[in-house]
Amino acid sequence: MEENKNSENLGDEAKKTADEFKESWNKSINENKENKKLIAGILAIVLGGFGIHKFILGYNKEGIILLVVTIVLGIITCGVAASAAWIVGLIEGIIYLTKSDEEFFETYQANKKPWF
Repeated sequence: MEENKNSENLGDEAKKTADEFKESWNKSINENKENKKLIAGILAIVLGGFGIHKFILGYNKEGIILLVVTIVLGIITCGVAASAAWIVGLIEGIIYLTKSDEEFFETYQANKKPWF
C-alpha cells in the first residue's frame, strides 16, 4: 500500500517536472524569436552576399548557393553575380526586419520559406 502511494507521488512529481520543463522550453523559444529575426536581418544587410543569414536560419543549401554565387560566379562575371547576391541579401534583410516577430517566426522558422 505504501509503495503504491510512493509510485503515485513519483508519477505526479515527474509530470509536474515535465510540465515545468515544457513551460520553460516554450518561454525560451518565444524569447529567441526576436533574437533570430534581429541577427538574421542585420547579417543579411551587412554580409548578405555570403549567405550567413541563411545559415543562421538553418537554410544551409541556400547559404551555400549565395556563397558560391558571390565567390565563384562573382569572379567569373567580374562582380556582376556577386552584386546580385548582395542585393538579394539587402532585400532579405529589410524584409526580415520589417516583419513582426510572430510573422517572421511563422514564415522563416516554422514554415521554412527559404527565399524572400
